[in-house]
Amino acid sequence: MFPSCYSKPADGSGKKSSIAKLLLGVFVVYMLHTAWLLYGFLNTKPCDGGEHCITSYLAARPRLQMSVFTCFVPDNSQLNLALKIDPFDPYSTFERQVKVYIPEETRSNGSLYAVVYMHKAGVSPLDDSREVHYAAQLTTYIPPRHTEGQRNSNKKVPTRPDRPISHWRPHLSITVMSEAFTFNKAGLPSDVRRYMRVSQEGKQMMYLPLLLVNELSFRVKDLMEISIDTDYLPLTVSYEGISLRRFRFWIHLQDVVYSLRQFGFTEENIDEIKETLADSNLYLLVLTAVITALQLICEFLALKNDISSWRKKKNMAGMSRKSVLWRSLGTLLIFLHLLEETSLLVLLPVGLGACVEVWKVFKVYKIQLQWKSSKLHVNKLDEEERKTVEYDSQASRYLSYLVYPLCISGAIFSLAYLRQKSYYSWMINSLVTGVYALGFLSMAPQLFINHKLKSVSHLQGTVLMYRGMNTLISDLCSFASFISSSGSFSSSHQLSCFRDELLFLLYLYQRRRYAPKVRRRESGSHSKKLKTQ
Repeated sequence: MFPSCYSKPADGSGKKSSIAKLLLGVFVVYMLHTAWLLYGFLNTKPCDGGEHCITSYLAARPRLQMSVFTCFVPDNSQLNLALKIDPFDPYSTFERQVKVYIPEETRSNGSLYAVVYMHKAGVSPLDDSREVHYAAQLTTYIPPRHTEGQRNSNKKVPTRPDRPISHWRPHLSITVMSEAFTFNKAGLPSDVRRYMRVSQEGKQMMYLPLLLVNELSFRVKDLMEISIDTDYLPLTVSYEGISLRRFRFWIHLQDVVYSLRQFGFTEENIDEIKETLADSNLYLLVLTAVITALQLICEFLALKNDISSWRKKKNMAGMSRKSVLWRSLGTLLIFLHLLEETSLLVLLPVGLGACVEVWKVFKVYKIQLQWKSSKLHVNKLDEEERKTVEYDSQASRYLSYLVYPLCISGAIFSLAYLRQKSYYSWMINSLVTGVYALGFLSMAPQLFINHKLKSVSHLQGTVLMYRGMNTLISDLCSFASFISSSGSFSSSHQLSCFRDELLFLLYLYQRRRYAPKVRRRESGSHSKKLKTQ
């Protein structure tokens, strides 16, 4: 019997690898499905003619009127006219400033809606069978916002309940699909079908104007608190005729915002996403989605390989304790810093990375938690690990001669920040600035150990490769944004990404230098001896 050439791993790594490949395959299939939907979204085929075609009502150039009403409930009762555009040209653009009367019910923490009608000119919208309307909320409920002066002042501010109160939305952005597009009844897009009303005369079918109120133009910073003494509030009503492609684009973006709100995202977090979505080109958003997908794949593969390699690592020879510890502390500080000024989309991966880095600290210091006795146990080091610790301490001592003066001078230089913020914010900001600025130096002990040991076999090259690719893509996008806007980088968090790229380049250099050399002459002479035998 010949021995088997393949045997299943005993530690179950093959099963875990298959699960990771399955998840990666599902993600790739999802991205391909999204790409197919985008292709169909960008290439809507018109109807060639026949009984199954649905033509546009606006193609006949009817005389229309736009009326904006306010009401407590979006129905056909108790409508108060706020704006009237007669005649209304759906192919034009306009912006009007109006004063809207605020009823007593709304001032008493109530709601108010705007109902936009498009109907025949000179006819009441309630009497027009071909009218279209759209209801939008003019008020929203958020907790009261306190100004920065109220927070920092020593005077006692009257306590107010933090329950949500009614705020006014000062902008109403109206859009109509003004393109004379002919739809095929059999191939009508599902997103357009939700907003479409069809009127039929004999065998000819016409769809009424596709009306939409753009919710993406709403920002939390523009909200105005409604007080009990407010009688009138300003409202800016803007209109724009758009194409079918852009109309469908706005529909999908509003669905995304609605889904984020259902998942528990705050309005401040959603505002950041709105600014990214609303102020970007359609093709630029598609490119951003592709880049984001690549970054997610690289980050997932890097995290998977990093956790897998550290779980299997039993001997910590060649691993710098100080580099792992400082990277863990730096990631935690960055997480605390971003906790106050960024969205959940950035906090989730940073928080997960911080947990992994803390877990590495326990691994590299060989600290184990004994669940039965609830005590921490530290394992002993072997000879190779003790030599690594000596090299690590030597590199850290040399590095401290440079780091300590820079940190002290940077903290003194940032004392002006303490006058504007609290002591906690000043301390976190100073520490995070030091992490961003000196993040490159934290890699020095590991590189010093590699130089002393003349080897890089203890490092996981695949993880460095994926992280280098991920940060390279992120930095290229940040640099392109920097060039196009002729300003500074959006955040100092982007600057810290260069440490992974620098580490990967230095790793490639050390790997090439310390790679084991194969003696071709000896291998050749050895093969000749085998032939003669």
